[in-house]
Amino acid sequence: MIENNVYSTFSIPCHDIANVVEFAPYEWCSTLLAVGTNSRVSIYQCVFDQEKEEPDGEEFEYRSIFDFQNGFRVTSISWCPETTFMTREKEDFIRFAIGGSDKKIKIVSANLKGDNTCQICEGHTDFINSIAYIPDTAGELVSTGDDNTLRLWNKEGEQQGSFQLSAPGMSVCVHEREPGKVIVAQKNGIIKIFSLALQRQIMSLDCCQAPLMSADWSYMNEDFVVAACGTEWLIFQMSRSSQPLERRQAHTEGCKHVKWARNQQTLLATSGRPGRQIKVFSTRHHQMPLSTTLQVAYGMSWHQKIPALAIGGDKQVHVYLLQTARSQPS
Repeated sequence: MIENNVYSTFSIPCHDIANVVEFAPYEWCSTLLAVGTNSRVSIYQCVFDQEKEEPDGEEFEYRSIFDFQNGFRVTSISWCPETTFMTREKEDFIRFAIGGSDKKIKIVSANLKGDNTCQICEGHTDFINSIAYIPDTAGELVSTGDDNTLRLWNKEGEQQGSFQLSAPGMSVCVHEREPGKVIVAQKNGIIKIFSLALQRQIMSLDCCQAPLMSADWSYMNEDFVVAACGTEWLIFQMSRSSQPLERRQAHTEGCKHVKWARNQQTLLATSGRPGRQIKVFSTRHHQMPLSTTLQVAYGMSWHQKIPALAIGGDKQVHVYLLQTARSQPS
């Protein structure tokens, strides 16, 4: 494997192990980063030099703007599209959902002036592994976890529906160009696609192995899904086949997470064992823009606009800005 490690590294200190990291996936608030630890969620504004109208040479700057005491370990975070930050048209307002080890989902809203609310969604009977806001809806949310269910919630935190799964749900994914569909990755190696309008499963993808630990839906092309299963990552093209289109060895002792870059179709990041390996792959060639090992690594998230990858660490968040990715075609 050829490596081409050209990247910059930055860090954001935090009070505890960062179990979950999540950049806001919307253009109008893409500078926001949520960090979930064993007891709280901290929100940071992160600014890279190339995002500025007038670059000043400071490659990366951050500041803390909000803290929420969760009281339990954070297992998943999703940003609501109603969030607005640093825009001329609207006042600052943030809303995000938290999945916790208490088997509850909390919907947190704040105007960053001291007015905060928290709604609680109860229904899951085991750990919540993944949550996601559905685009172009009135704040609807989906969640999945170890109780073998996919659940749908409204803006008020009321459960609107539940689908039975055949194994624990590890990841739930939605897409702004497919707002009526939800993808759920099951630990037994099956990825199920549900129609919310029809209230039923409409398709499935088969990894032909297990355990399936993570999946992601390509933001650049809604026809593609990637999965972390066994020691490999696998790519599916849903319009062609329910079987993998491509697969590649990622981590010899198990691949745990996979995330597709949000601004480039050709880049995807994985984490796995041995140790706490972090790798970024290009699907167009066998160069590896990033390959490193951390003492602690939990969760990963790509920036919405630029090839920056955040990884949760021990009392810090690691941020990798890939230089080589800028010149790759998307």
